[in-house]
Amino acid sequence: MTEQLEAAVDRVVAWARQQPPSAGNRRVLAVEGRSGSGKTTLGRAVSVRLGAPLISMDDLYAGWDGLDRGVTALHDWVLRPLAEGRAASWRRWDWAAGEYTGHFPVPDAEWLVIEGVGAGGRVLRPYLCGVVWLESSATVRKRRALARDGETYAPHWSRWAGHEDAFYATEGVRDHAALVIENDEPGAAGDIPCASA
Repeated sequence: MTEQLEAAVDRVVAWARQQPPSAGNRRVLAVEGRSGSGKTTLGRAVSVRLGAPLISMDDLYAGWDGLDRGVTALHDWVLRPLAEGRAASWRRWDWAAGEYTGHFPVPDAEWLVIEGVGAGGRVLRPYLCGVVWLESSATVRKRRALARDGETYAPHWSRWAGHEDAFYATEGVRDHAALVIENDEPGAAGDIPCASA
């Protein structure tokens, strides 16, 4: 873990530990931001530090046009059941087959970390103890995303960016973030250089 990432994790965890439970007796933290902003890197590191299960929105999107469906899946399959004191499980989108497959139970834990575009959406916020937003320029984000996913993502970059534009224009996720982490340094994909409130 880089020194910068460790500092960001320290800040997020110190803030998160002050938050009350938000879905039943569980504290649910969303790590949000546009594609390539470093959500997966930070989300994984925070989940390890908290001993929390991690759900990636990438597993819930119903394909390249499935952002909204992924948000609905997270709400219906995971967050609402947890808030009602019921067991929760989710299904993973099989990008090759074009359908949801499997059942993945959400383990019992004090925490749940969710990372990905849509994790801080309006319909989900009542179940969240807070949203952390990662901020990066489009140039840096695109370079990171293509370095991470290569040619698989390249033909879909603009298509997905359009879905992000539409979602964030109506959802106001960044405006509801409790913490904003600036992550615009040109280092390795997912590096987290600094955090700011």
